[in-house]
Amino acid sequence: MKDYRQSLYAEVTQRIVAELEAGRLPWVQPWDASRCVCSMPSNAVSGRGYSGINVLILWAAGVEQGFTSQRWLTYRQAEQAGGHVRRGEKGTVICYADRFTPRDEADKAQSEDREARMVAFLKRFTVFNLDQCEGLPEALKSLQVSADPIVAVEAVDAIIRASGADVRIGGGEAYYAPAQDYVAVPPQAAFHEPINWYRTALHELGHWTGHTSRLGRDQSGKFGTAAYAREELVAEMASAFACASLGIVPTVRHADYVGAWLQVLHADEKAIFRAASAASKAADFLLSCGEAQA
Repeated sequence: MKDYRQSLYAEVTQRIVAELEAGRLPWVQPWDASRCVCSMPSNAVSGRGYSGINVLILWAAGVEQGFTSQRWLTYRQAEQAGGHVRRGEKGTVICYADRFTPRDEADKAQSEDREARMVAFLKRFTVFNLDQCEGLPEALKSLQVSADPIVAVEAVDAIIRASGADVRIGGGEAYYAPAQDYVAVPPQAAFHEPINWYRTALHELGHWTGHTSRLGRDQSGKFGTAAYAREELVAEMASAFACASLGIVPTVRHADYVGAWLQVLHADEKAIFRAASAASKAADFLLSCGEAQA
């Protein structure tokens, strides 16, 4: 089982590393807006959104194969819905990670009056895009409508207000100050494309979620260290996940930290899994602020 998990970690990490080395950021607008609506990947039957590393895997598959949506389902779900996967179509492998307590360990822990130890497991699933299926009901195939850009911008403003974050607009730099717990973002006039102000604000708010009073991530790393690069990776993906959830399509490509990210990923093949999981939690934290105000 351990070898099985390690092979999956290595396989996914190598793919992300290849994208970065090719000069592409797989979590920054990873779609062709003329073909595929800007959205987070979700299960076409249950409507449940995918999270963590699976977001990156499915975005990459969508770009690679030119799919027109980010809606997925299993072979069995396609059949149960009344359709089928077309012959010869190749599915996309995603993964599910969790922990469980073996029965013998639970019994042993109870007899020894201690907490039972949990065992991690990683399971593969194969999903197919709606474009790879035939015979599905029209209601299932209907395309999702992306959010109106103006509404999406208002949604971020609502998140900022509801979060209670100390967001200071002005100056020429964007950053988060952990010790003072505030976010600084230049005024929109400093951006060639105003929409990119929102992507930058969400990036810095991604850092803000990591404060000890919120999600409690390690933000002690200094510039140039692996810890710093890991936190930047989390904030970068958190912004991308939040933008996709709100229908925001930024035009910038931030590649300043690619070299540092590559060093982290080469050194630890589980790093991208941890970063993607932390980014999902950060994006969910921010989006929940907006939902609470709605």
